[in-house]
Amino acid sequence: MDLAFLNPLYEQSGPWASVYVDTSRRTEDTPHELRLTAQAMGRELREQGSDDATSRAVEEAIEALGHSPDPHGRAVFARRGEVALDPVLAHAPPGDRAVWAPLPRVAPLLDLAGEDPLAIVSYIDRRGADFELRSALGRRKAGAVVGRQHPIHRTSSADWSERHFQLKVENTWEHNAAEIADALAVCQDETGADLLILVGAERERREVRERLPKRLHEHVVESEHGTGSRLLDDEVERVRTDHVHHRIEAELDRFRAARAPDGQGRVRAAEGVPELVEAAREHRLEELLIRPDGPDAHREVWIGEDPDQLAVRRTELQILGEQNSWSARADDALLRSAVTTDAAALSLAAVLEGTGDDTPAGGLGTLLRWR
Repeated sequence: MDLAFLNPLYEQSGPWASVYVDTSRRTEDTPHELRLTAQAMGRELREQGSDDATSRAVEEAIEALGHSPDPHGRAVFARRGEVALDPVLAHAPPGDRAVWAPLPRVAPLLDLAGEDPLAIVSYIDRRGADFELRSALGRRKAGAVVGRQHPIHRTSSADWSERHFQLKVENTWEHNAAEIADALAVCQDETGADLLILVGAERERREVRERLPKRLHEHVVESEHGTGSRLLDDEVERVRTDHVHHRIEAELDRFRAARAPDGQGRVRAAEGVPELVEAAREHRLEELLIRPDGPDAHREVWIGEDPDQLAVRRTELQILGEQNSWSARADDALLRSAVTTDAAALSLAAVLEGTGDDTPAGGLGTLLRWR
């Protein structure tokens, strides 16, 4: 997950209100229900020590969701009476929750707004193609290609003139396939889509695939299900889910391999809170791997005002010269360091089954940058 969008949360000091709201169950009573949710979240924040201005800002932000089309939910991060960030969630949270803490509670975003592959579904026929973007937030049109319209039908006659006509048909199909492939490549460049799903007859799918740039071939999936088929919708979601699993498994494989010293005796992986804290202070985090249910994720660490001021024990911060310190969850503290040093992060929750104990010790690990 690219964490750059979280930067506004670390440009100002805390404490922070962090709220996750489920908006997936929309009914005629949704605005009223969200008002009740807003009041409950505001009350919970006040009980945890939040100031009234920040609690009210959160309440107003939640009430405003009554007119929002968010299909799953929203996170709200606020301090000193203002909402600093309110990202839309790609998955519904497991219930509404409010936290008042020195750092924003961002770790749940790795699962709720993290790996959400964008797919271009291309509906292909001999005349052209329609493109549609799909993600967890829904679908939207992404353009169309209209190729040559004539001739497009074959004949079974052996007459020379008819064979000449068939040649024109072949040329038309090839021309249209090339135009579709070019437009699809442009659409992928513009959207950054992770997947290209081709829908249509086998021959048209194949001809478009063959004309795509080689760099895109590994992103292509061909579907045999037609436009409007419920089976197509199911397949698109399966393809998106499989993509997430494969990506996480690939990163886990990188981590496992990096545990072993290379030819120069260097280890490119670290795990456990003490090692990760040291790596964070040295700006060596490349990609955090977090198992949400791991015991180290909620382990207490100590932080100062600066992201580099991070320690396992409070006395360590005092030795480093930090006068002010607060306790924080290890996952949120490490994510602050990752955001401010342009590192990435990944939740392992989607592939925990079958991985055994071959995941980062305690549930926290990282791939390391070279010194």
